[in-house]
Amino acid sequence: MTAEDEEELTYAGAGVDIDASEAATAALVGEVAAIEGTADYAGLVDVGDRYLALATDGVGTKLLVAEAVGDYSTVGIDCVAMNVNDLVASGVRPVAFVDYLAVDEPDAELTRQLGEGLAAGAEEAGVALVGGETAVMPEVITGFDLAGTVAGLAPKDAVFPGEAAVGDALVGFPSSGIHSNGLTLARQAASRNHDYDDPFPLDESRTVGEVLLEPTRIFTYLLDALADRDVHAAAHVTGGGWTNLSRMGERRYVVTDPFDAQPVFQFVQAEGRVSDEEMHRTFNMGTGFVVALPPADADPLADETDGRVVGRVEAGEGVEIHGLTL
Repeated sequence: MTAEDEEELTYAGAGVDIDASEAATAALVGEVAAIEGTADYAGLVDVGDRYLALATDGVGTKLLVAEAVGDYSTVGIDCVAMNVNDLVASGVRPVAFVDYLAVDEPDAELTRQLGEGLAAGAEEAGVALVGGETAVMPEVITGFDLAGTVAGLAPKDAVFPGEAAVGDALVGFPSSGIHSNGLTLARQAASRNHDYDDPFPLDESRTVGEVLLEPTRIFTYLLDALADRDVHAAAHVTGGGWTNLSRMGERRYVVTDPFDAQPVFQFVQAEGRVSDEEMHRTFNMGTGFVVALPPADADPLADETDGRVVGRVEAGEGVEIHGLTL
């Protein structure tokens, strides 16, 4: 084992500094703060008796795993999921999705496989795939990049207030794995001792690449159940990991019973010698979506879905999980 292999990896060291990213985002938001409708997960536009909601996102460096293994058939699902889940976190039902593909050169097989994933994701999310744009930009793009935008509609009283209350219960819902965040760190950890076509050490029926490419779970199936409850706020656990709970307001989020982390997280942590705190600040660690609501509504919601009560909201600040304070 080399000294490099013994080094403890961090997301910032791998090339993505979350603090710097948040500072850059804050600078952008500062310039548009006066624009009505900006929000944490979706932009809301008043269109009379309803809100039109918009969100945009991409797939990130998960695309590099797809490129390395030559399988682009699932990353379209990720593209849809990362967008529609942000609308669900606002209490909005997504209705339409458009994609944007930038390539350095045309590739019919690439676009076919990407289209396959986009169609599958749109069908699962229950949204119309209404076209998009493919741009050939050899002097700007090396390889390709895939992003999308989703639009949704919601009655004004259906949108979550966005602020958790002290005393709320936290109901969590399981992720499908690493989703589409933290892949820069995960790829660097995996590549220390493995190729993407190697058998995954914790499940040799799959390869390392297949496990990393497991598509992001789509949470639109929760919308009906959430609409029947007094949901105060919700968090899509994406970039920043469990610190996303703080987007539900300045409270203390005490997580006592999260879902078990899938084996991919154990693999990344061991291969990259990543600390527990860094793992929870980067990845969803098995729980992909969390809602805050009154305790009386929590158990009925969990019973109706695949969720469970994972914690509570207290006065204070920060997120407490597995003895860590984030």
